[in-house]
Amino acid sequence: MNTPMTSAAVRTDGGVVATNKVIRNTYALLSLTLLFSALTAGVSMMLNLPHPGLLLTLGGYFGLLYATTHFRNSSMGLVCVFALTGFMGYTLGPILNSYLALSNGAELVMTAMGGTGVIFLGLSGYTLVSKKDFSFMGGFLMVGILVAFLAGIGSVFFEIPGLSLAVSSMFVLLMAGLILYETSNIIHGGETNYIMATVTLFVAIFNLFTSLLHLLATMRGNN
Repeated sequence: MNTPMTSAAVRTDGGVVATNKVIRNTYALLSLTLLFSALTAGVSMMLNLPHPGLLLTLGGYFGLLYATTHFRNSSMGLVCVFALTGFMGYTLGPILNSYLALSNGAELVMTAMGGTGVIFLGLSGYTLVSKKDFSFMGGFLMVGILVAFLAGIGSVFFEIPGLSLAVSSMFVLLMAGLILYETSNIIHGGETNYIMATVTLFVAIFNLFTSLLHLLATMRGNN
């Protein structure tokens, strides 16, 4: 017969195993989706495809995000994840082409890519090692992302460069916070679905990269 102490130990060990599995699956799928997104972005760039526009981009993103959420507990969820990240890669292609057309475009893209990698690995590594709980950031991040999203749409329609720059700065901070929050969420059992964890981290990396790219271009005198 198991003693209460033994039973508790078994439950604890089971929780640790489950958490480690979610972490492994999340980072494995995240690596694959980043590669797939880079591939679709490269194809979009080579074919010089036009940007789909704000409305189609938002419709495609939220539609595929809804599908991914709906099928998150089935194999169809994996198909939706790659559809979503591939679509985001396609929309990134024309943006990269516009920056690469600048005299210092290649340097800007590589710097933003390097900065994104350093920030993501640094924040993820810190959270995994320290095991700190950042769940308290959830409400702040939700409100902040909503405000920044609406401000971003406003900057597009009203063509306010200063507001666009402020939105990019906000997104850099918010996405850094989202990486801390989601990584902590996985470690402490708040997120047990590796598909949704992957989507959250992918979106954070995507927005962090594009926001850094915009900020770097502005700081170096490019519109």
